Amino acid sequence: MRPDGPDTSGSAGITEIRNGRIIDPASGRDEQGDLWIREGRIVDRPADGDAKGATVIDATGQLVLPGLVDMHVHLCEPGYEYRETLESGALAAVAGGITGVACMPDTDPVVDDAPAVRFVRARAAGAAAKVYPIAALTAGRAGERLTEIGELAEAGAVALSEADRSIRNPAILRRAFEYGRMFDLPIIVHCEDPSLSAGGVMHEGSHATRLGLKGIPSIAEETVVARDLMLAEWTGGRIHITQASTAVTAGLIRAAKQRGVNVTADVSPHHLALTDEALSTFDTHLKTNPPLRSKADVDALREGLADGTIDAIASDHTPRSVDEKNTEFQEALSGATGLETMLAVVFTEMVGPGLLTLNDAVRVMSTSPAGILGIEGGSLSSGAPADLTLFDPDGTWTVDPASFKSRSANTPFAGRELKGSVTVTIVGGQVRYRRDGPESS
Repeated sequence: MRPDGPDTSGSAGITEIRNGRIIDPASGRDEQGDLWIREGRIVDRPADGDAKGATVIDATGQLVLPGLVDMHVHLCEPGYEYRETLESGALAAVAGGITGVACMPDTDPVVDDAPAVRFVRARAAGAAAKVYPIAALTAGRAGERLTEIGELAEAGAVALSEADRSIRNPAILRRAFEYGRMFDLPIIVHCEDPSLSAGGVMHEGSHATRLGLKGIPSIAEETVVARDLMLAEWTGGRIHITQASTAVTAGLIRAAKQRGVNVTADVSPHHLALTDEALSTFDTHLKTNPPLRSKADVDALREGLADGTIDAIASDHTPRSVDEKNTEFQEALSGATGLETMLAVVFTEMVGPGLLTLNDAVRVMSTSPAGILGIEGGSLSSGAPADLTLFDPDGTWTVDPASFKSRSANTPFAGRELKGSVTVTIVGGQVRYRRDGPESS
């Protein structure tokens, strides 16, 4: 299976992915077959003479998927490189079968102007995965003055967001939706009323009461979801609700879509796989924002994915240092890494039990997020970028944070056995990760 060297193209400049099960929701393709790559693009089968000397990657027994696109990632550079860098985050991404990541602007300095967007793009130009900057919606993420949206779009921003902050002033958000329409940029909103969530460290419910921890009520999310959807409907703007975590949120999104609101949404893997009951161990690696919710919420989110209410799964990869997690639960920072576990968690928790079809799982982790962000990818059709993932559906592995490519190890899945493993990740026609060998850079 392993190519002879880091360059995946043979003497003919062609790579053949041979005898894999090709899953491509964009074209409806699900069949055993071969895939061909030339000059960084997927191509039709070459003539026999042209294909002589092609590099062959044997994909027998494996799934061949369009590379995953993760639309909510915190890569921490500039300013917090002790947690993650653009380079290390990209290596973690390809280890998880992710070929493209959209990084949030909550850095220091904030990515809130065109030079900052260009800095991220330049720094990530040689990274293992493709990196797409998301720019801040307001200057300094202070929620008071809109950024120069046109300049940000021209510099290469693929979306606008305040990362883990909600905009308190609805007039600011209204104008953001109106200006965003001019450039067809999605406004990615984290929905949380800090006056309702203040001081909370886990989901408000019976488990928080039993553990003696202050809870975060689900209504802290839901009231802001309702407001933001109404503003998007009023203005005709594009809204993307990230980190949906409650049953009511799923219901609000479903109703908005039925009314014709231009809304999309994502959910994080840990909100599909874990509940607040898991916090009985006081493990700070399970402290996230939004918090892990109730079983009823998890069931509703799973249903929302299956019926198309929720469009994407995004890791919300949030690296934290050992010191930021190794403290009392109340004091520990929220956040969990997710790049290296997302695909396997979804395959184990959703596809395996039949809660999500394999085709739909690939759609919500690749095709749909690429479409929302307006970037190339999410397809294995001829002419598409040669960004793809080979995945062994029968492989099992135990999550070991010590083996992560990420600089941080704050995973909520440590010690969990997962089914399905990434064997090869190809970005732009080049092998960037091999399970049985070193990555190429």
